[in-house]
Amino acid sequence: MESEKIILGAALKLLSGHKDFTNNGECDVYPNKDKVVEIIEIIKKAIFPGYFNETTDCESQGIWIQYILETLRRELISVISLALEKQKDIGSANLTAHKVTAELIKNLSEIQQILQTDAQAGYEGDPAASGVEEVILTYPGFNAVLMHRVANFLFRKNVPIIPRMISEHAHSITGIDIHPGATIGEYFFIDHGTGVVIGETTIIGKHVKLYQGVTLGALSTKGGQKLTGIRRHPTIEDNVTIYAGATILGGDTVIGKNMTIGGNTFITESIHRE
Repeated sequence: MESEKIILGAALKLLSGHKDFTNNGECDVYPNKDKVVEIIEIIKKAIFPGYFNETTDCESQGIWIQYILETLRRELISVISLALEKQKDIGSANLTAHKVTAELIKNLSEIQQILQTDAQAGYEGDPAASGVEEVILTYPGFNAVLMHRVANFLFRKNVPIIPRMISEHAHSITGIDIHPGATIGEYFFIDHGTGVVIGETTIIGKHVKLYQGVTLGALSTKGGQKLTGIRRHPTIEDNVTIYAGATILGGDTVIGKNMTIGGNTFITESIHRE
């Protein structure tokens, strides 16, 4: 009996402490990170069915993709609804979740086309690559960018929490940290990748290549939450290569078109070709 009293007392204290981290002391339930990771794997299968599916029968792939998309629709509505319930009433959250999910599914082909350019950039930019297939299946840089493309879509639709869950999952398995708010153009390639950091307000143009250890960051974050919504990260224009260990900081910093940035450089001012 004494042990039961101890457990009951501890449970009550834990619940009381939990309320300190919730809105108005309500019992909040948040999207499950493992479920979000499962959704990303489903999206991979939908975008690249020849690479990540469970069937080798080409004739049945159409039916299989329909099944995958229906599974995606059901699971994504569920987690988005949970995320939005912290900002909206349940009915409104559910309607928005249905709308955002439908928009993502409609736009999967566009995301697929952009990712195909990323895979092509990886192959063309790395003489060690045996083919585009190797880039898609094995390169951590491509995997991180794939997840970013999805996270960024949801971020732009004002879905809370879930985009960051996706980006941090990518970070944990690839060593590449891309904030879901970063804007990244076509034919983007991260070679090797470990230690790359790309901040929230970064803008990256087309045909940009980064090597490991590159940081595209803020010049200062001392202002904390006061800096929310303010451009803090650099702009990288088209056809730029940035070598390993380079650090480029600041919302006013622009790296102009066709520039090559050497390794281990520290840049806080704009650079353009004369």
